[in-house]
Amino acid sequence: MGRHRDQTVEGVDPHLNVQVHEAAPGTTGPHRPVILLHGFASSAKLNWEDAGWITALTQAGRRVVTVDLPGHGGSPAPEEMDAYSPSRIRADLLQLILNAHVRPLKDDDDSTGVDLIGYSLGARLAWEFGATQPELVRRIVLGGPGAHDPLADFDLPAAQRYLADGSEIADPSTAELLRMAQLVPGNNVFALLTMIEAIKTEPFVPSEAVPRMPVLLVAGERDELAQTAPELAKLAPRAELQWLPARTHANAVTSRVFKTAAIDFLAG
Repeated sequence: MGRHRDQTVEGVDPHLNVQVHEAAPGTTGPHRPVILLHGFASSAKLNWEDAGWITALTQAGRRVVTVDLPGHGGSPAPEEMDAYSPSRIRADLLQLILNAHVRPLKDDDDSTGVDLIGYSLGARLAWEFGATQPELVRRIVLGGPGAHDPLADFDLPAAQRYLADGSEIADPSTAELLRMAQLVPGNNVFALLTMIEAIKTEPFVPSEAVPRMPVLLVAGERDELAQTAPELAKLAPRAELQWLPARTHANAVTSRVFKTAAIDFLAG
């Protein structure tokens, strides 16, 4: 599947780059798809394909759907800020699921509903989507999650000054996020800044909408952005938390232990 341009709901027209990867021949697993949501300034290819997730999941018999967020990977980079807001992205994701004719969850029918795996920003989106669409989401895996969104504290004016004339950025977190965004070839940095601006208008407040389905939270022990993961685990009534020894926010997603834990959890 390429860019999705089917019938839309309530004016939502995602135009997001969506790829479907079928289960490996000869494998058996639940028929419901696994939807993968990548992190900020990354892409489905970087987060999931290059890190071995698609191979691991399809070899486990799962059908995998990857989505590039707006301004990322193969998806368009709209000029309007609304296209990048978390609520709009969740609406786009719901539209994609409806267009794929996914049926609401039904007991003992593994072709109904979806499973979600999100990393970093994708974890925030998966948390909120699961909380608001319980009839569709069976299980959720959150990688590198935190109770606070680091993008909310991003110093936009400082980043804009840096891009304009090279002025030094005083806030180390802002400087590091911008450095990461610029490292990825082909990234539209101005689109990414628009996404940050949109996210600032919708701060992450996990207690306002809590997923009630089983949730697995996985984070590196050295991941500074995920040190508040236990706060999320306490909020969700059916949550499990697993730490990855010696892993950071940058490399936890490549962990074989992470992949195995996610596959086993989703099979439960």
